[in-house]
Amino acid sequence: MLTECEYKYRLQDVAEPNLYRDFFSYSEIPKCAFNHRLTPTDPPKEIWITDTTFRDGQQSRAPYTVDQIVTLYKMLHKLGGKKGKIRQCEFFLYSDRDKEALARCQDLGYYYPEITGWIRASKKDFQLAKSMGLKECGILVSCSDYHIFKKLKKTRKQAMEAYLAVISDALEVGIIPRCHFEDITRADFYGFVIPFALELSYLMKESSIPIKIRACDTMGYGICYPGASLPRSVPGIIYGLRNYAGFPAHLIEWHGHNDFYKAVVNSATAWLYGASSVNCSLLGIGERTGNTPLEAMIIEYAQLRGTLDGMDTTVIRDIADFFENDIGYRIPEHTPFVGSNFNMTQAGIHADGLLKDEEIYNIFDTAALLKSPPSVSITQTSGQAGIAMWLNTYLQTPSQTIDKNDPRVLQIKEWVDAQYTAGRITTISSEELVEVCNGIGICK
Repeated sequence: MLTECEYKYRLQDVAEPNLYRDFFSYSEIPKCAFNHRLTPTDPPKEIWITDTTFRDGQQSRAPYTVDQIVTLYKMLHKLGGKKGKIRQCEFFLYSDRDKEALARCQDLGYYYPEITGWIRASKKDFQLAKSMGLKECGILVSCSDYHIFKKLKKTRKQAMEAYLAVISDALEVGIIPRCHFEDITRADFYGFVIPFALELSYLMKESSIPIKIRACDTMGYGICYPGASLPRSVPGIIYGLRNYAGFPAHLIEWHGHNDFYKAVVNSATAWLYGASSVNCSLLGIGERTGNTPLEAMIIEYAQLRGTLDGMDTTVIRDIADFFENDIGYRIPEHTPFVGSNFNMTQAGIHADGLLKDEEIYNIFDTAALLKSPPSVSITQTSGQAGIAMWLNTYLQTPSQTIDKNDPRVLQIKEWVDAQYTAGRITTISSEELVEVCNGIGICK
């Protein structure tokens, strides 16, 4: 099918910044505008995940130790499977710790995730990346007028010229530049983003070295809704980079933040509209509200493609346990897929359904896929079914399943009811239940 793309957008070197005050008044919550132009979905033949745990993921917490980075990198390799669906892993390059961690991960000899860098935009730093054996490096090229005018104190023309000079330096030493289009969801898309991307396409043709674009939703303003207006429209951004700048899917990557709870859905939308790659971090740890959680996009991949393509989802539990037990990071209990209570019920009616067939109230076979079987905690609403489910989980004797009408269940329920009649407002702990069980002769 022929797509009209004859018109070439040129840089609009405006005297005053375009801050889109109709959308971003700052004194109010940002507005979502619609122009009702519908963009067709165009999912690439192949999609994958990249990781920024050791770069953006270290910008909101204490730095990882070298050993922690190596362990997590090994887990990412196993999680991504033999097809390398976790394609790349991004590292800082500056401190001795960064360099040691990178070298030790390189020594493992894994093809995936490929180790890439993130550096300042200078020729000296590109030489550093080259000396460390990296084929690709990220470069910050801020593209909104908020950054160009207010932070860099430049005009659009000056910013573009500076960016192109730095990217040319990378090409000179044979490094694949990954251009981080910072704050793209507040940028003048046709006045700067597309003209700049076109200049990159010309450099790519001249050098015969691929140039990647990472579309960075730096503040989480991206919107997935059909018919939403630029600059916030995720479908519009990906469609424009594909069709107006001529970038193929495998050179486009989405990098989202979760300020408005849209990191996951925006990343999935980027896949659906033509970006091969979405950039994530483990547990979503990153600047402010964090990045797109990598484990979430593993599950999203399986939903969109109907297969895990060899990814080992049981490693997600290992990663979560490593963060809590070795790193000391507390995962909120109800975090999907990784929180200790993400598939725990307190409702008696849910526990009753789980006793009959766990498929009724469990999202999928979480025991097999995530090493996290469904569980129950006991409160005044758990009822006999909840207590029976807790007992069966605790005793772990499938051949001797305890029914909710078992007299021992009724004894425990009487004790639980008495607790709340007396004014208790907290959940019954497993330790208390074990003590009650021992008192009535139920021992593991």
